[in-house]
Amino acid sequence: MTRERRHALEAWAAAVVSAIVRRLPRPVVLAIGRGLGRIWAALDRRHLRIAAENLQLAFPDWDEARVRTTAIGVYSHFAAVLLEILWMEGRPVEELLALTEIEGLEHLKTALARGRGVVCPIAHLGNWELQGVATPPLVGSSAVIARPLDNPALDKRLVSFRTSTGNVVIYKQKALAQILKTLREGRLVAIMLDQNVQAKDGIFVRFFGRPACTTTVAAALAIKTGCPIVPARCARRADGRYRMAYGPLVEWPGSGRRDEDIAALTQHLTSIIEGWVRETPEQWLWLHRRWKTTPSLETFPSLETSSAPGLEGSTVSSASVSGPVSVPDPASGSDPASRSVPAGVPGPASVPDPGSVPGPSPGSDPPSRSGPAVVSAPAPGPGTAPPARSDTPEGRA
Repeated sequence: MTRERRHALEAWAAAVVSAIVRRLPRPVVLAIGRGLGRIWAALDRRHLRIAAENLQLAFPDWDEARVRTTAIGVYSHFAAVLLEILWMEGRPVEELLALTEIEGLEHLKTALARGRGVVCPIAHLGNWELQGVATPPLVGSSAVIARPLDNPALDKRLVSFRTSTGNVVIYKQKALAQILKTLREGRLVAIMLDQNVQAKDGIFVRFFGRPACTTTVAAALAIKTGCPIVPARCARRADGRYRMAYGPLVEWPGSGRRDEDIAALTQHLTSIIEGWVRETPEQWLWLHRRWKTTPSLETFPSLETSSAPGLEGSTVSSASVSGPVSVPDPASGSDPASRSVPAGVPGPASVPDPGSVPGPSPGSDPPSRSGPAVVSAPAPGPGTAPPARSDTPEGRA
């Protein structure tokens, strides 16, 4: 089958399924989605194995039965989300907001009132697409960073949904100018922070006690522009409604050393996301190889043994990594890695080129070029400020 024919078939299937589910009650749609998800898990052995392996790395104390149950639950959750998005298409935003319990909106409004725009770190957790379309009616037009779907027809359909309430979709290629313009206009920019990137495009920070290569874009933008950061998530509750939470506002004491500040802030934001995932592990995208990119033994010597301190079962409050700090070369123009998930899972999964964020101003400390960064500071818990950094060599590899 040619690619064009496959894309046409996928678009036709989405249209047919949408026409059916939009006529059904939402609880029925979710039940069908969960059932289809279990079938999907049985057929997709490769990604089910990836999910189980990731869960074993993150929760080494879980037994095999719990790992498998959670991995299958991930499929059930995301299949239900896919059908739910088709069910949501064309419905009044008031009906969508009625499905949510909103928490912390005051944090977002306070941040926007500063007039510098807001960077909003998000994750592939719960139903991030619902939060995307539900936020503009609450605080005004927002922007989401995305990569286009491989199927142009499905991408057009998803963009139509995302922009239906006032969002602007910014594709990652050459996105920096649009992002900075959006922040200068005092608006919100949502950026995914929970996906693996190539070593040249990120830094290594702790995620579930293991080094995970992570984009620095959110931290770099905040430090460059002075805009506030308000993390956001939308997790499904046991009753089927969603808890749509904003904040608390992330404050950080800048040290004036740009690279180290970016690294510490990136670790802090990653730790916040880890806390979310621990609360509802079946609602996060474990099918993605979050730890696919690995640091070298020269950069991270503790990888030589699987029982190295800090690599097993670390909590959010104790997660840490060690090594030299550096960020991607601002002049590199490198392209960040795109996501690796099964076809059909939507979401703004990519971020603009972290290397394209302009570097420090003249007179500031020059960035290190020793390779991918590895952060050397304890990760603060959610809602707290990351610690100020020092130049002492303790904890470096």
